[in-house]
Amino acid sequence: MTVVDPFATTLRTHLGGSLRLAHAGQRVIVGGWVHKSRDLGGQLFIDLRDREGLVQLAFNPHWTSAEVIAKGVAIGLECAVLVEGTVAPRPDGLKNPEMATGEIEVRGSDVRLVGPASTPAIPVALDKEAKRPAEDLRLRHRVLDLRRPELQRNLILRHRLLQVTRNFLSDAGYLELETPILTKPTPEGARDFLVPSRMHAGEFFALPQSPQIYKQLFMCAGFDRYFQIARCFRDEDLRADRQLEFTQIDIEASFITREDIITLAEGLVKALWAEAGVAITTPFPRMSYADAMERYGCDRPDLRYGLEIRDLTDAFRASESGIIQSAIAAGGRVRGIVVPGAASWSRKQVDELEAIAKGAGAGGLVRLKVAEGKLEGPLAKFLPADAATALGLGEGDLLLAVAGADRISSPALDRVRQECAARLNLADPNRREFLWVLDFPMFDQDPETGALAAVHHPFTSPNTDDMAAHPAEPAKWRAFAYDCVLNGTELGGGSIRTADPAVQARMFELLGIGDPADQERRFGFLLEGLRAGAPPHGGIAFGFDRIAMILAGADSLRDVIAFPKTTAARALFEGAPSAVPAQDLEELHIRVEET
Repeated sequence: MTVVDPFATTLRTHLGGSLRLAHAGQRVIVGGWVHKSRDLGGQLFIDLRDREGLVQLAFNPHWTSAEVIAKGVAIGLECAVLVEGTVAPRPDGLKNPEMATGEIEVRGSDVRLVGPASTPAIPVALDKEAKRPAEDLRLRHRVLDLRRPELQRNLILRHRLLQVTRNFLSDAGYLELETPILTKPTPEGARDFLVPSRMHAGEFFALPQSPQIYKQLFMCAGFDRYFQIARCFRDEDLRADRQLEFTQIDIEASFITREDIITLAEGLVKALWAEAGVAITTPFPRMSYADAMERYGCDRPDLRYGLEIRDLTDAFRASESGIIQSAIAAGGRVRGIVVPGAASWSRKQVDELEAIAKGAGAGGLVRLKVAEGKLEGPLAKFLPADAATALGLGEGDLLLAVAGADRISSPALDRVRQECAARLNLADPNRREFLWVLDFPMFDQDPETGALAAVHHPFTSPNTDDMAAHPAEPAKWRAFAYDCVLNGTELGGGSIRTADPAVQARMFELLGIGDPADQERRFGFLLEGLRAGAPPHGGIAFGFDRIAMILAGADSLRDVIAFPKTTAARALFEGAPSAVPAQDLEELHIRVEET
């Protein structure tokens, strides 16, 4: 029976990587790139690669002319070829179980070079154990790098996840609506990428950090349910899980509550993980922001292991240490983690942990351990005899603590906790601990100036009960905000939005934008929409690149983005950013000055 390939064209009949035993006996034409070539003196074997994988091409004097074999031998790696032949079962003993096509081969009768290639700058055909070229080199030669089967699988998975997203949200009544790329600069937490206007001298567009305001305006306009696979841009420092431009799944709905958004989001996450072959259980557990910070020191805790932070202030009150007493007297606390069995760690190992704590802002790290029933450490002499029991220390345990304000101890202990877990291999890579973190503070307050900054963004709705209870203390207000977390990584975040224009104006005022004229100048288009009659609305945005990275098992976002930037914010394959001719700058009313 003839099996028709959906990828058939006028040049080829099949994707080679899709051929199976069912195709045996068929005449086929396959096209792709030479992955490997083996000249066995009269016989030639070529592994042909296309987006579906590899297939072996066999050229043998029994079915191939000497002229065709000679042509095949002359074709180098990574050349694009078309090969005509017959699909045949591989001889017994020569099947390859590691190849999806390992039960068959294409016995070639003709080969045609259609895309000659120079010697590849980096290897594409590498064994699993082979060391990859340096990342900068791979990014510079990204076309070749993208031919690697691993990256092709990642990008194909990315496509499938996008289709699942669209289908899931469309089936739920959400409309895929587009928002502008050239927008008005607004404060959303990061620096804007600015685009100068040629037609309006001295004026600028901004690339969107998110579609936030526009999706709220869709709600004001009555579209009720919106989503977008949105491209976003933030001029911030890069790392493995961050890019200057990124993709997010952006969702907004009207006449909803937090519960509605959480239920929808859990369904979407479940569908995405299912597409990657992973079954997960919903609903996800929940934790307040305050609880997360108290127990784990961060708002995206990894629940795969314990090492929870404890308040040890009472146990240290009897300490005669001046440093400890000064910290407590200043309103701070002593907080720490007990690491079971870590009393055997060397001084150097503990010093490394202290360096991590100091790097996160702590002045130092209190260290105590119990060895052979005795409490040891620099502060042991300042503590009573029964201190080990009060501190929760058992034989062989190590205590690592920080004395000071929570804003100092929390990030320091978070970093130390993560490092201890890594040393002890506590984070099972096959375990998935999803979590909702709820009730974020509305504002961060600068401890020196008292100035407020929005924790999520200025358009999040504050908790009305908190506003009523603490009308003059906005730093105590919580927000109707929520984050979805997996194994210590934030997958997405959202909030119920401010729908009352008077409340929104108040939020701007608290953030230092108190002049009504200034509010109108900067946010008039949003305020006008709210004044037109805004329904209660809210939403969420998931970091799609990050989700794709996790589900692909990749180490970096750059492994799931076709043409990423480096950590130095450069696109090496194309040489961007780059200088532009002076004439172009002049047309944009820009003058570059050297500093």
